[in-house]
Formats: sequence, C-alpha cells, structure tokens
Amino acid sequence: MAPPDVGVMAPTTAETSWFCCGSGWGPCGSAGGGACGNCQSGSRHCAWPNTSDACFAITRPDRCGDSLLRRTCGHTFYVRNLCRSTEIAVRIADCGPQTDLWCGERSCCSGNCATNRLLDLTPSAYSAIGNLSSGIMPVAIHS
Repeated sequence: MAPPDVGVMAPTTAETSWFCCGSGWGPCGSAGGGACGNCQSGSRHCAWPNTSDACFAITRPDRCGDSLLRRTCGHTFYVRNLCRSTEIAVRIADCGPQTDLWCGERSCCSGNCATNRLLDLTPSAYSAIGNLSSGIMPVAIHS
C-alpha cells in the first residue's frame, strides 16, 4: 500500500517526460481527460504515479526504490528543469507515468542528473521549462 497524503513533500529529483490529454493542442490530437477527468494538453497539468491505490498498483514506483506520498487530483507541484533555473507550478490531472517501466533510466545535462520517471507533464507545462523534442529531462520536484 502506498504512503498516505500527509505532510509536505521534500524536494526530489527525477526524470519527466510529456504526454497528451484532453483537447488537441500543439503536437497532440484529442485524447481522454485523464484519471481526474480534466486533463488538458494546453494547461500546466501533470500525471503523478500515486494519485490513488488503483494508480499506484499500475505505476509501482516502489519497484524503483521510490517512496512517494499520495497526492490527489488538483495537488500543485513545483517543477524545475535541472538544466535551467525556470520553475513552474503544475496541477495533478492524471495517473502516471508507469514508473516501474523506467527504473534506472537516467537523464543528464551539464552534470545535473536524475533517475526514474516520476512525473509526466503536458506539452504546455513541459515546453515552459524545456524543449519538447528532448523527450525527457531531469527535474527537481517539490510541493
């Protein structure tokens, strides 16, 4: 069972990628509204692997050694690209990524590295702090 939604999440580093949801926007066609029902590619939304017991059972970040607090739909995270100083606020609007498929994956820039995909960002959020063509980037996450 996943840890409950209590306390403030200490800053952590991880990888992030991007995904499409909701109405068509930028590189995305129309897609579903995500686990929360309101996900939009054109908004600064994210997917978190511990939004519910059902989500956690699919994403299994614990298999990569990550113990993540439960954060539910609408929770705000602050995400900073480790390659830049830009930080943005994003709100949880979906479940994901399937972290256990990416255990040990590592991305770096200028000696700043992160492992394990713990967050997916919408194209709007991702492009605010990085280049969509990079696919994945190392980030710092806190709430």
